[in-house]
Amino acid sequence: MATSQAAEPILDIAHLGNIEILSPKPAESLDYFVNILGMENVHTEGNSVYLRGYGDYATSTVKLTAAKAPGVGCVSWRASSPQALERRAQAIQDSGLGIGWTNGEYGRGPAFRFNDPEGHIMEVYYEETAYEAPDNLKSKLKNLPQRYTGRGINVRRIDHLALLAKDVASNREFAQDLLGLKLREQVRFNDGQTEIGSWLSPNPVHHQMAYVTDVKGGTARVHHFGLWVDEQQDVLRAAEILMEAGIFIEAGPSKHNNSQGFYLYHYEPGGNRMEVYSGSYLVFAPDFKPVTWNEDERGTGVYWGAALPDSFLNYATPDVEATPEAAAAPKVPIFDTH
Repeated sequence: MATSQAAEPILDIAHLGNIEILSPKPAESLDYFVNILGMENVHTEGNSVYLRGYGDYATSTVKLTAAKAPGVGCVSWRASSPQALERRAQAIQDSGLGIGWTNGEYGRGPAFRFNDPEGHIMEVYYEETAYEAPDNLKSKLKNLPQRYTGRGINVRRIDHLALLAKDVASNREFAQDLLGLKLREQVRFNDGQTEIGSWLSPNPVHHQMAYVTDVKGGTARVHHFGLWVDEQQDVLRAAEILMEAGIFIEAGPSKHNNSQGFYLYHYEPGGNRMEVYSGSYLVFAPDFKPVTWNEDERGTGVYWGAALPDSFLNYATPDVEATPEAAAAPKVPIFDTH
């Protein structure tokens, strides 16, 4: 029998646990998350509000924090065990990217904080408080953490986020080699020499994090946050709700070629791009071979529906002017927006 020399896979990260979203308009953003997205406000502490989707296992999965500019705060990953937490913390510390231990925060125990090569702040933790619904939010389904309230879009759970990076390859390698995330799909241009974007996940969900080239040469920015709904019809209903609420819809509803996801991109009041997302596919095969798209295959990034607008390439949070180097560099058409 043939044997493989591939390294033993790292299975220490279970899933994306919590995303901190920064907003310069915290009151308006909170109203959006609660009344438009339909998430529950479960706790307030300092300048932050903790929220959850009705299907999230944890007490909180989104931390909304008041800040001078929109963007991403800390990205939190849950380890698969206390021992896994210790292993990842040591490996990351040895890489030189460690920040150090915290005592945890609402709903989560001690966490080891670190930077990815781009400078995004992340952490890994294990201890987590499972959500216990109050009587008015209990579902008759014992296997559902919270009842479906039917308020707004009523997103079920957090799904993923897309981060920008000046060097996609080094950040993707970090996510693979130190966090153990699996590469699902890539976009490579120039005969495969230029890595434009990579989509990764620690579990069968298609991607829980993506790295995409920052065409403005910014630092530690975020492209979008993705929230899950069960069906394509829910995405279509979300478009109606957003329009009635006066929320700017940037793109969709349409279907991506990469991930096969059905999407609707829009901006929350603080300026962050949000995605209401459904469809996609799950990956169970341990020998799944990453899918690579070139310029011609990638096209507009859309399987069907209107092409993505110019803003999809040029806007991210916090918004910045292009660095002189980025402005002078040949334009990289990550998406053909026409």
